[in-house]
Amino acid sequence: MGGIVLSGVVHAISNATGVGNFDVGVLIGLPEYMNGVWYISLLTFGVAYIAGKGGFFFIIGGYVCYWILAPLLAAQGLLPTTDPGELRLLLFRPVGIGMLIGGAISGIVLALPLMIGAIRSMQDAARTRSALSEQELPIKLLYIAIGGAAILLFVISVMSTAEMGILRGLAMAVLGTVWIWMAGVILSECIGRTNWSPLSGMTLIAVTILIFISSGLGDSAAIVASIMVGAAASVAMAQATDLMLDLKTGYLVGASPRKQQIGQFLGSWLGPILVMALIVVLNEADGLGSEKLPAPQGQALASVIQGILGGDVPIQKYIAGAGLGAILSASGIGGLGILVGLGFYLPFNIILTYSLGTFTRIFIDRRRGVHFSEEIGIPVAAGLIVGEALVGVGYAMSQVFGG
Repeated sequence: MGGIVLSGVVHAISNATGVGNFDVGVLIGLPEYMNGVWYISLLTFGVAYIAGKGGFFFIIGGYVCYWILAPLLAAQGLLPTTDPGELRLLLFRPVGIGMLIGGAISGIVLALPLMIGAIRSMQDAARTRSALSEQELPIKLLYIAIGGAAILLFVISVMSTAEMGILRGLAMAVLGTVWIWMAGVILSECIGRTNWSPLSGMTLIAVTILIFISSGLGDSAAIVASIMVGAAASVAMAQATDLMLDLKTGYLVGASPRKQQIGQFLGSWLGPILVMALIVVLNEADGLGSEKLPAPQGQALASVIQGILGGDVPIQKYIAGAGLGAILSASGIGGLGILVGLGFYLPFNIILTYSLGTFTRIFIDRRRGVHFSEEIGIPVAAGLIVGEALVGVGYAMSQVFGG
């Protein structure tokens, strides 16, 4: 309860003052490009504490960007800009996205025998009705979902614009389904190890792939088709992170994976209705894209689309990152390429605050023991997460309904 109150108070003060970051770098004289800005968020601290050692290499990725690579580039006169925000968009974020993809592909290749074995085990369990089959939904539902996703994406692509042909629609459906699976692996591993998800980056890549497929339709038709199919793919990818979070929580409290999966199926229809209604209310109140609702992910997507149509895609950075991510994931440390790539991808102010939670967990584990961390520390950290989330929701509702 104390964690909820403390986190709520801090977040309420942040909302009231409009101060969400604390620039320590200026106080101690760091160069601007080293980005010494800390995110004021006890939720981030709590998330990191719960993740523990799982987020260590994620932190390393962020520190490498701004406290190692940036000074080295500056010393050589190769730094494209000293503004940390622009530096992230121009260099570290594209490389990080490439690392996520390369690390995921390398991890999938290395883990393919295990994945095949797991699927066969589920198939055998379905035939023999073992204890595993009672804990998981039938494997045939996975095959039905794959086929249903491909059909749905095909229908969306064909109906999105009159210029879309059957063959191009099939290509968008097949590649979209494959990307949902690959991105689902990336997102699930990221959320499982660090509690952070690069969903926006995976969505941008999906839209990029789809735009290239539909590029012969004309700019407007290509944008409409790609956004429609990309939005559907994004929702599917988001379900992967949501289910992973539920399974993690369920493991802590001893819940049945089968019942959790059934709950996902039964409740998945409610989210879109509530979210769309909320978007309509927010748009009516302040307007999406305004100063109060800047919609940064939407602006990022628009800039990516403009860059693709204008021939300005950072292919070299994606390829370099993919190679580095593949090498790191092949090193023998599970998910290393993805974790380091996530550190490149996310804003550094989040990583700095996240590192406090991680190091606090490591310190308490060593000084007070793992039992203390699990019985005392994790409930407090969960309270920090809940407190900030509740205040954030309350603040948003007050803005909407209070005019």
